[in-house]
Amino acid sequence: MTPESPNENTSKVRNDAAPWAALAVAVLLVAACFMRFGLEFIWVLAVAVIACAAAFTMHKKAVRQKTQEISESSKMHLATVEALATAIDARDQIGVGHVQRTQIYAVGLGNLLGLNENEIQALRAGALLHDIGKLAVPDHILNKPGPLTVAEMEKAKIHSSVGASILERIEFPYDVIPAVKYHHEHWNGNGYPEGLKGASIPLAARILSIADAYDALRAPRPYRPARTKSDAIKFIRSRSGSQYDPLLVETFLRNLSKFEAEIHASGLNYETDEEAKASRKREKAGSSNYVEQIKQANREVFTLYSLAREFSSSLNFQETLELFAEKVAAFVPYDSLAICLLDQTSEFGNIAYAAGLNESLFSGRTVAIGEGVTGCVLKKEKPVVNGDPALDLTFIEDESPTEYRTMAAIPLFAEERLIGSVSLYSCNLAAYGDEHIRLLETISHIAADAINVAQQHAVAENHAHTDPMTGLPNTRSLRLHFEKEVLRASRGGKRFQLLVMDLDGFKLVNDNFGHKTGDKMLRAVSSVINDQLREYDFLARYGGDEFVAIIAETEAENLTSLHERIGRAVADLKLQVEGGNYAQVGISLGSASYPDHGETLDSLIEAADKAMYIEKEANRRRVKIQKDEELAKQLGVVELEPDSYSIIENVEVEEFTNAIN
Repeated sequence: MTPESPNENTSKVRNDAAPWAALAVAVLLVAACFMRFGLEFIWVLAVAVIACAAAFTMHKKAVRQKTQEISESSKMHLATVEALATAIDARDQIGVGHVQRTQIYAVGLGNLLGLNENEIQALRAGALLHDIGKLAVPDHILNKPGPLTVAEMEKAKIHSSVGASILERIEFPYDVIPAVKYHHEHWNGNGYPEGLKGASIPLAARILSIADAYDALRAPRPYRPARTKSDAIKFIRSRSGSQYDPLLVETFLRNLSKFEAEIHASGLNYETDEEAKASRKREKAGSSNYVEQIKQANREVFTLYSLAREFSSSLNFQETLELFAEKVAAFVPYDSLAICLLDQTSEFGNIAYAAGLNESLFSGRTVAIGEGVTGCVLKKEKPVVNGDPALDLTFIEDESPTEYRTMAAIPLFAEERLIGSVSLYSCNLAAYGDEHIRLLETISHIAADAINVAQQHAVAENHAHTDPMTGLPNTRSLRLHFEKEVLRASRGGKRFQLLVMDLDGFKLVNDNFGHKTGDKMLRAVSSVINDQLREYDFLARYGGDEFVAIIAETEAENLTSLHERIGRAVADLKLQVEGGNYAQVGISLGSASYPDHGETLDSLIEAADKAMYIEKEANRRRVKIQKDEELAKQLGVVELEPDSYSIIENVEVEEFTNAIN
């Protein structure tokens, strides 16, 4: 301490003597009045004293009442600020307690550093309001479950400057704004918004930076789970001297147990994993807690935003259905989910995707229009809420342990056209509420358009690789599969066979019975050939009446029996036509071996074609001989000389008679 100066001592003596001088003057005045007016003055003085005392008492009471009103108003304002700060945190998916715990850490550290009352009050308010600027940050950034992009991070950074601008309009009796504006500055100058460095960062902001960061680490966020105490301490210590003031870090960590004891006494402990799960369960069930309602409302906004964004970026049909089921589960509880889509004729529906209990039993099932709850939704195009699940689940055996209590099903519309339905089944809920259905309809409205687009894309993609006539893979698909088979054969050092097949007599079917019958014949033949192949063999329509098969991991000598089986199966195929007649075709086959006859698809097809045409010529001659023999029998010729076959080829019946005579 510095010694007091003479002037200061003189001033102090004068100040101390002033009350006594005033009292002396008052006594002299009273004495003079008494001498001048006598005993009557005592009565006047008594009345004046009593009146003054009464007035003073009334004044004290008024002051006390005013002080109480100010105190209560201050408490109300503080509670309002805390509620506002908590609501802002809820928008950021932060649970109750973040601002209060941050306040305890910050104020506790400020007290240890010997800050005065105004500085402590500034810290107290700054801790409550440090994230008020997040009102200017979009929900999809605040609630993003993954890392932010550079652009998103820049947008998030504005919250500190915006928060300071908001608080500038409020006349705080202490300096709150620096703590809010600069609590993201770094000790090494790499922070924001102004890149302040070291001691140039306001002390309150440096304190708040550590308090906020530690509490944020200990609580779960949309993009990561909560950190343990030891992990949070390691993180803070690892940033000491770079992000945080090193002296403040040591003081904070050295007194952390004391701060956490105060947090425990205030009932603001961090949730365990089990408690967090219970909180989420309460949120899904619908809680009256305003924080949970705000969190759920903002999760809904973010989910719808992400739903639209993710759907718009994916055309994969299966991924779209999986995403839909995932987003529904985030808001509406279910034990089983079934997405039913109408077939192209709209005559029935198919379960295109199922999730949850009995997933395998639901998947792939056909739903008749009008049957069961889901069928009723498809027929009437209106939701059914809390219907009887048993009507939909006749395919589940009675002894199944699953007992569904209720269900809800709503139609899916895309471009104002019914495309299917989504059905939810619950074992735990007694009934689905209005809020459940509202959320389900909101999500389904966005999802239906994406499902429709993905479905159309899948159909188009399938058509690009599929022959529309037979449903077999087309030439494009054949080339893709050939490349895969080459890679597989190269890795294993094995051969595979390519089989080319061409129908015999197919033109006569078209000429005699029409092209519709010819189309039926192509479909029937493709099915017959497929039946003779193994599951992992590959059959494609190559064009016209030609087919190509890739026979995996097979040697050439093993194809003989396959040739015979396919030949017999096609020869035995009889397609009934009008008038009780039958259409029949034969088939010629030729094969080539990879890599013996070529290493490209074109070279193998060329080699197999040559073999196939040799067999086709043999088949053609055999058919001609059979016809000649039948014609000879009709004309009474018992036996023909072998040379006669070449003579009677392409000769009409009349000419044939002359030729053999």
